[in-house]
Amino acid sequence: MSSNGKLLVIGFGPGAFEHITERAREAIDESDVIIGYNTYVDLIRGLLTDQEIIRTGMTEEVSRAQEAVRQAELGKKVAVISSGDAGVYGMAGLVYEVLIEKGWAQQSGIEVEVIPGISAINSCASLLGAPVMHDACTISLSDHLTPWDVIAKRVEAAASADFVIALYNPRSGRRTRQIVETQRIVLKHRSADTPVGLVKSAYRDREQIVITTLGGMLEHDIGMLTTVIIGNSTTFMYDGLMITPRGYRRKYTLNSLDQPLKPHERLRTEAEPWSLNAKEETREDSRAKPLALAAEALQLVQRKAGAVPAAVPPAAQNRVSILEIGVSPGIANKKMTAKQMSLIAELAGDEGELEYTPHHQVILRMRTDDAGAVAARLRDEGLLVFPIGDVVQVKACDFCNLEKDDAIPVAERLAGKLGGLTTPKELKIGVNGCGMACYGAVMEDIGLVFRKGGYDLFLGGKQIGRNAHAGQNVAEGIPADQIVEKVEQIYKEFKEKAHPGERFHKFFKRVGTVAGFVHEDNAAPVEVNAVCGD
Repeated sequence: MSSNGKLLVIGFGPGAFEHITERAREAIDESDVIIGYNTYVDLIRGLLTDQEIIRTGMTEEVSRAQEAVRQAELGKKVAVISSGDAGVYGMAGLVYEVLIEKGWAQQSGIEVEVIPGISAINSCASLLGAPVMHDACTISLSDHLTPWDVIAKRVEAAASADFVIALYNPRSGRRTRQIVETQRIVLKHRSADTPVGLVKSAYRDREQIVITTLGGMLEHDIGMLTTVIIGNSTTFMYDGLMITPRGYRRKYTLNSLDQPLKPHERLRTEAEPWSLNAKEETREDSRAKPLALAAEALQLVQRKAGAVPAAVPPAAQNRVSILEIGVSPGIANKKMTAKQMSLIAELAGDEGELEYTPHHQVILRMRTDDAGAVAARLRDEGLLVFPIGDVVQVKACDFCNLEKDDAIPVAERLAGKLGGLTTPKELKIGVNGCGMACYGAVMEDIGLVFRKGGYDLFLGGKQIGRNAHAGQNVAEGIPADQIVEKVEQIYKEFKEKAHPGERFHKFFKRVGTVAGFVHEDNAAPVEVNAVCGD
């Protein structure tokens, strides 16, 4: 491994030029290559000169780190850029992980410099006032890489320990439940009046600042660009600011020059009844009361055995989970009956939510402790139910109101075998019943078009963005008795080999071959000026 190159892992802060450190500016200027997420590159464009720019999408962190290491091995100075601080949900750790996989050693390998920046907890706190004056923690609510059960335990621990909590990645288009569940957990330990700050795009053009309460926070817009700061039990609001006391009032009189404690008295144990030393002295006193301790121990044993019921907080007694499922009248059928729609509305109730999606599903969000019973009621009414998130979604046309029905069995078999199965990233399979492809199957991750008794197969479509494109036509005329097996094989390879969060079209391009089908780059269209006008 060459040691001539260098990796500069740069945190450039919230995005405003005045908040980028001098060392970060120097590192960007001295770099040969800049590697970063598209938005990050745009934010520092004013600092770029003649560097080579490698831009990637939001979910391509692994490929960014791998490419950075490869470029550094070629002897180049490579800047890997992150907003905020590169070591706080940034690229620093991932770059080290990639290097370690390659056997890197600090003394003999590529030089690495991590350049700190202002993290979101700091930039957002400065706009809110002084909410992070005491012990605080950061928790990301994104469960793409961390299991939700682990995140929930961390939220519970931080809330019960009275930390000021900064929530990163609180909500996205598909992750809507996590912030609701987090609010429910914190409300078990804190008042609904606890101050909460919502800061979107701190120090950027579309900056938004809202100070609200724990009970009312969900009434405001919260997205991926929002940082949520939840105060502790002492945090208060004053004149549009959010303040967390440091605790000086315990020893100082802030409204008077005459202090009751002299400087030499402030560190004595008697002046700090909350300190560890004071607690130790209290324990010594307790040891002199063996009967009281024995009685306390007996009560604990009885409570564990069920003889003495433990006190249950009111919020815990009313704990209710949130269910989020996709509901559809069928794979081919797009028509709901009034009775079906009434049932969905009844289940949602006044507090639930219904969202219609472009995938011919209604997303039902509701509070319930019995998801199985809800799903059973929906199925009894002839509705299909699907999980939401990074799963396989099968979308089909209505086959001209079920008149062109030759391909319906294949669509239903695909939904039955693959629909709802987990994937590294949401995988959309589209089925069209004729060559018109009017429902856009060719734009999906996997597209099937029924034509002349067989199925044309398209892979790697991209529906949105400036480089949106149809999938590559990898095969034509696949028989009906083979097509489901082919798609199943493609799914299995994607599940086994894709990076977490990697979209299928990027995966197909990266690996080159899937289920025997070889990726080809899109060829630029050739313009021909026909003299005859035909």
